[in-house]
Amino acid sequence: MYTVTLWEFAALAAASILVGFSKTAVSGANTVSLAIFAAVLPARESTGVLLPLLIVGDLLAVRTYRRHAHWGTLVRLFPAVAVGVVVGTVFLLWAGDAEVRTSIGAILLLMAGVTVWRRRAAARAEAPATTPDADGAGARLKAGSYGVLGGFTTMVANAGGPVMSLYLLSAGFRKLGFLGTSAWFFLIVNVAKVPFSVGLGLIDGRSLLLDALLALFVLPGAYIGKACVDRINQRLFERLVIGATVLGGLQLLLR
Repeated sequence: MYTVTLWEFAALAAASILVGFSKTAVSGANTVSLAIFAAVLPARESTGVLLPLLIVGDLLAVRTYRRHAHWGTLVRLFPAVAVGVVVGTVFLLWAGDAEVRTSIGAILLLMAGVTVWRRRAAARAEAPATTPDADGAGARLKAGSYGVLGGFTTMVANAGGPVMSLYLLSAGFRKLGFLGTSAWFFLIVNVAKVPFSVGLGLIDGRSLLLDALLALFVLPGAYIGKACVDRINQRLFERLVIGATVLGGLQLLLR
């Protein structure tokens, strides 16, 4: 098993609670978890430790919001996401820990910027659409661009959440449709990433042992998120998430 101190394990446990919380309430919390895992563990290996925990959270999210997915959107996204995952895998074949750490830090800062832009765009919008984007050339182009970026960021850093959040919000999804579609999307994509991560040596026996302990903390996080999703002050929480994400990204870049 990875050698971690008591305080480092406590940090990983808190990050695991955020994984569960993000899957059933606010997806932006995942970027904070990513920064903590990459700071405590070797950056490259941290993505392999985090992936099974994300899948546990995905299963809980699907169990909660499974009836609200928009499958037409998912079908439109998956081909482009597959391209992004392959590109991310090729990158990980040659990237060392320093390159991955720098990439994760840069991706975190990029995702923080994307989230800020998303919030401002949403504030300027007069009203959200009642249905997702209809199929068409524009919708397919948007799905393709977001899908490739989302596939790359989720493969390299498990950081596809803000990209997909921006896409789903721009496509006109309301809360339940957003949560249901996002839950199925990340469950399917994260499970599909497992063979790539095993082949790259990111998931092995010792990482799974650590996951077995940390998974115990994902469960309460998911239930807290489910209980809070209708009560949480979304604006304040997103500001805290963005601030923590920026700090985490800078810490990784400057370390």
